[in-house]
Amino acid sequence: MIFITGDCHGEFKKFSTSKFPEQKELTRDDIVIVCGDFGIWHDIPTERYWFNWLSEKPFTIVFVDGNHENFDRLYSDEFPVVDFYGAKAQKIRDNIFHLIRGNIYEFEGKTFYAFGGAACHDIQDGVLNPADFKTKSELNDLANKWYRQGKMFRIKGISWWERELPTQEEIDTGIKNLKTVNNSVDYIISHCLPLEIEVAVTGVDEPNILTNYFDDVANNVSFKKWFCGHYHVNICVDDKYWVLYEKIIKL
Repeated sequence: MIFITGDCHGEFKKFSTSKFPEQKELTRDDIVIVCGDFGIWHDIPTERYWFNWLSEKPFTIVFVDGNHENFDRLYSDEFPVVDFYGAKAQKIRDNIFHLIRGNIYEFEGKTFYAFGGAACHDIQDGVLNPADFKTKSELNDLANKWYRQGKMFRIKGISWWERELPTQEEIDTGIKNLKTVNNSVDYIISHCLPLEIEVAVTGVDEPNILTNYFDDVANNVSFKKWFCGHYHVNICVDDKYWVLYEKIIKL
């Protein structure tokens, strides 16, 4: 069986047996897909607790990255790249895998095009760069001031990373891989939506390299359904674009 859900942000209570009782019948051959913002953040006891807790679950968890991941760490040698369901993925634990941008996976005879990433929508007041400050204290003082003022911002390399958006190389890899299947897959898994659909969902028109690329995918790739997270709602657009948050749905 295959299940799909939205953002976790490093908090995984939705996968408790009481909230996800279907797991009682699952095995490691069954897949639960998380549509970004899984929770690869900082290697601290809380994170290690949750990952160890998830590693005891009977099912396999796979995820695309969101905008709230520590990309310096995610893309490091800490998580090896392995063969996984017809493509490559990063192994986080024995039953937890990161689906690499632009890869196509086959689960239960169905093809899934995975492409994570998204632009932060909580940095309206800017991103502080530690390199712009003479000392760490100066950075902390300004950050604390902005927190008190209620500003929406993040700190480069600590709570924000440029790799939240794809490189052209990652997009080119995705284009190449889609061509190998004649631009036809069963499902698309991402964190954000194509720009055209995002505007319909949020009312905000803020294009970037990824939403523009997804517009091209939406117009040129044949697919049954597109699943994403990012927007912290559970809605469906045209019975084709499914935005998920806390819900876990069976495919």
